[in-house]
Amino acid sequence: MIRLIAGLGNPGPEYEDTRHNAGFWWVDEVARALKTPLQMERGHFGLLGRANVAGQTVWLTEPQTFMNLSGKCVASVARFYKITPEEVLVVHDELDLPPGEAKLKRGGGHAGHNGLRDIHGQLGSADYWRLRIGIGHPGNKSEVANWVLKKPSPDDRIAIAQTLDRCLKALPHLIAGEMDKATALIHTSKPPRPKPARPVPKASADDQTPPPDEAGEGLADPDPAG
Repeated sequence: MIRLIAGLGNPGPEYEDTRHNAGFWWVDEVARALKTPLQMERGHFGLLGRANVAGQTVWLTEPQTFMNLSGKCVASVARFYKITPEEVLVVHDELDLPPGEAKLKRGGGHAGHNGLRDIHGQLGSADYWRLRIGIGHPGNKSEVANWVLKKPSPDDRIAIAQTLDRCLKALPHLIAGEMDKATALIHTSKPPRPKPARPVPKASADDQTPPPDEAGEGLADPDPAG
């Protein structure tokens, strides 16, 4: 079962709408759905809320220590409430997934994500669950730091919002520990690649072809406004 859901991000209005705050965005949605206000708990270095789901206590948190020190909050809450790493779900932005996709996994490396890196160290374990929200990759490693601290494009923001909503539908399964059912709701597949257009057959000598001034020279382009 999941007893602690931690969304990662950076505090402050200047970061509120940036890609790196995708974890905050989802925990905000969860807090609204469960009618659970998040309040600052300085002893735990973050916002904290307590919800009751099907008789089970679930803690929601958003570290306020900036991304690089996310583990300070997550480990503090986990230790205080005797929550094991296997009962922790960390929600974070994922460069390796495009906007509109999300993946659920348990354990593994931090792949250079500084928030996960600190959680690894503070918990002393990598054996916690992660909900990875796709934000896409800028295509160049040197641009990653700037990319995650910028707002997504309107189309990307819509795709991410749809992902958050889909993941929210899996919340009861996540809390109950029904990870197979949660995975079936969360995971997406890439759309099929479009089939190449069929080649236009060449006209034979017997075809009745109108003169160029009536038919034009070749096939016309589609109307871009159509």
